[in-house]
Amino acid sequence: MEETKYIIEIATSDFVTTRSAVEGGADRIELCANLAEGGTTPSYGQLKKCRESFDVELYPIIRTRGGDFLYTAEEFEIMLRDAILCKELHCDGIVIGLLNADGSIDIKRTTKLAEAVYPLGVTFHRAFDRCRDPFEALEQLIDIGCERILTSGQQPAAPDGVGLIAQLNKASSEKIIIMPGSGVRKENIKMLAEKTGCVEFHSSLRGKVNSNMEFIHPAFAGSSESYQNNFIDQAEVSLLRKSLMN
Repeated sequence: MEETKYIIEIATSDFVTTRSAVEGGADRIELCANLAEGGTTPSYGQLKKCRESFDVELYPIIRTRGGDFLYTAEEFEIMLRDAILCKELHCDGIVIGLLNADGSIDIKRTTKLAEAVYPLGVTFHRAFDRCRDPFEALEQLIDIGCERILTSGQQPAAPDGVGLIAQLNKASSEKIIIMPGSGVRKENIKMLAEKTGCVEFHSSLRGKVNSNMEFIHPAFAGSSESYQNNFIDQAEVSLLRKSLMN
């Protein structure tokens, strides 16, 4: 019996966390800034340095801000330019998510972004979890040519949405990849695989590490913003895969 090939995608927030994720064995990186806001587009310098430094698949998120997924014309213009820049920098794909005010997929602008970066891959992110009809959206994203959908099954965390994720994976008919994400950890990843049939998984494994600053200003001594940095434990990345194989 052929062994299942699992893909582990890690969302990272900077160069250091990306390096840790790669060293831990990540197959793909969703490169972000501001993960505390759900992820926004990284800077040009961040994109360029990560592309030059790492051989794994690199999928930057294209998102101008935190908040909802209803974008103005000006915000979409920014997203389109950022998407084209990712193609010019030889990224492997992009991660996007755009909705209309009524909760439907913004088909027109999602299509425009996908066409702008072709033949790069396109992941539709957890904006999907806020859409009105996930099964209608599934078919629309297949028609657009998206490569995968990142979803927590329209719940705050994937373990809570496992039933819908399984239904979506079945309905996808292998025309699009369904990738569970949000709250995916070594303790539940095997359960998610067994109950959904999915083979790609997304996790951020977000942590904090104390700064190496020697001088701590007393007025800001308790400020995590000032004296803690984002952190990914590469061992935890390795354990995600090991947990799937056991």
